[in-house]
Amino acid sequence: MRGIQFTRFNPDENKKPPFQKLLDLFTQLLTYTSGDISEALQWLTELDKEYNLTNEDYGIGDFIQELKDKGYIRENEESGEIEITSKAEQTIRKNALEEIFGKLKKSATGNHNIRKSGMGDELNAETRPFEFGDGVDQLDITASIRNAQINHGIDSFSIQQDDLEVKETDFKTQTSTALMIDISHSMILYGEDRITPAKKVAMALAELITTRYPKDTLDIIVFGNDAWQIEIKDLPYLQVGPFHTNTVAGLELAMDLLRRRRNPNKQIFMITDGKPTCLKIGSQYYKNSFGLDRKILNRTLNLAAQCKKLKIPITTFMVATDPWLQQFVQEFTETNNGKAFFSGTDKLGQFLFRDFESGKRKFY
Repeated sequence: MRGIQFTRFNPDENKKPPFQKLLDLFTQLLTYTSGDISEALQWLTELDKEYNLTNEDYGIGDFIQELKDKGYIRENEESGEIEITSKAEQTIRKNALEEIFGKLKKSATGNHNIRKSGMGDELNAETRPFEFGDGVDQLDITASIRNAQINHGIDSFSIQQDDLEVKETDFKTQTSTALMIDISHSMILYGEDRITPAKKVAMALAELITTRYPKDTLDIIVFGNDAWQIEIKDLPYLQVGPFHTNTVAGLELAMDLLRRRRNPNKQIFMITDGKPTCLKIGSQYYKNSFGLDRKILNRTLNLAAQCKKLKIPITTFMVATDPWLQQFVQEFTETNNGKAFFSGTDKLGQFLFRDFESGKRKFY
């Protein structure tokens, strides 16, 4: 019989292969460049020059060819331009999920547990005495036989109703989420990139829902002067525009989308860095970037109150910590009875994830 052989640990043997190492960096660069492959590859080449990411055996040219061979990029037959594929888009979302939320294993569908036991569809470790109306499939056979032996002995073994125990189950709840992302010009002003963290969080949330909670729904809305819905596949290409902040348009679209969802539990997540500065009245835009305009503010607060009546909580993630913004956010949050986080860009994902995950235990 051959024994166990031990060898000296060599950390170099456990490193990622060159392609995977470059792919992780390349997907990050694609997020920063809003899906511009040429710019991402230029950045990658410059990083290679500075940090020696490749060697004589494997260069950037080999990496590009392998991207094509493995289906991450393709050439558009009509325009001749290089495009990223759906496989690359999914890889970007998965990387964002691992970066922000950690590696989460896929679980059963609709896995939003709440703090209430009963006739649910997921077993937990608790048992209770059998009650009228419990199904036979819920019986804990082992515990019931043990109770019968204790109560009646082995010689006169019998099982009575008082001996029966059933396994407790947890309810699961499904949630419809509308995620609003501010794409006004201020999201890249003042030397701080706020749109890239917002995109990463959106991609990670989308990947989380589609893999771990596939019965949940996620609608993604971007808002500037106007608001419109985008698909999950569009997230890597999202860019900031020369827009003001029409929070009202974003909330109206979010409410409209959530009305169509049949899930009983609905919520709005809003990622923004500033105050509402724009309204659309008819075909005209009413704008004021110089302070909290009461006309715009009142309309925004009215929608917050409407969401409260519809039992749609709004969680605001303010990716800016300006003290003068806190008063508006506090008033908006109190009107809706929602929540607010002044997170900055580095903690945005952690705050959103914790709030989303805790929601599965708050619906009754």
